[in-house]
Amino acid sequence: MSAGKLRLGVNIDHVATVRNARGGDYPDPIRAAKLAEEAGADGITAHLREDRRHISDSDIDRLVETLSVPLNFEMAATVEMQAIALRHKPHAVCIVPEKREERTTEGGLEVAREENRLAHFIAPLRDAGCRVSIFIAADKRQIEAAHRIGAEVIELHTGAYCDAHAEGRIEERDRELAALREMSAYAHSLGLEVHAGHGLTYDTVQPVAAFPEVMELNIGHFIIGEAIFLGLQPAIREMRRLMDGARADKARSAG
Repeated sequence: MSAGKLRLGVNIDHVATVRNARGGDYPDPIRAAKLAEEAGADGITAHLREDRRHISDSDIDRLVETLSVPLNFEMAATVEMQAIALRHKPHAVCIVPEKREERTTEGGLEVAREENRLAHFIAPLRDAGCRVSIFIAADKRQIEAAHRIGAEVIELHTGAYCDAHAEGRIEERDRELAALREMSAYAHSLGLEVHAGHGLTYDTVQPVAAFPEVMELNIGHFIIGEAIFLGLQPAIREMRRLMDGARADKARSAG
């Protein structure tokens, strides 16, 4: 297949983390979202956690009111979060695993063991017009389960690949990257739209961006961290440049 336009979703959760550290209103994640739009982000991702550790309900309210690019609403598969999503009807809803004690999302959702519950959970979201994405590991069993329950999109967890790269475990990094490549192609063959994200940096984004089946990358923590040094818009533009360059190189080699 030809490598088409690769979208960038910018996750603004950790702007809210910094704000919440002082309990005030600054920095404002909605301002960050608007700056990200101007810098070329194709969408904004926000994870409303059960404990509200970063993004708040009012943040979601304001994002829905002010964004001109799609909102990707990350959430756990709970009754509370389903009700919030059904009230706001964001463009996309990404179902992620969530444990209160974790620092960040640690792995993909276990879909295969919870097919019946998740199928019933996502049905009202699809009926409301939300594109439902399932955040999963690059595992054939989980991809097939996501397909069976009626998800339109999967987002492949890139954290194991990024961690192996950061820690210099080259053989493991290469295995994880090969699994991501293989499962991207397999998911696409089933008719699923493929996204990817978690832990991606300037050093790790290009191999994933080169996969022609991947249509969107969602990146947050690294971009917000890099913004401390470069500014938010230059940090986003550099990520966009690397993504586009990898995609263009792939298209040239395919041609």
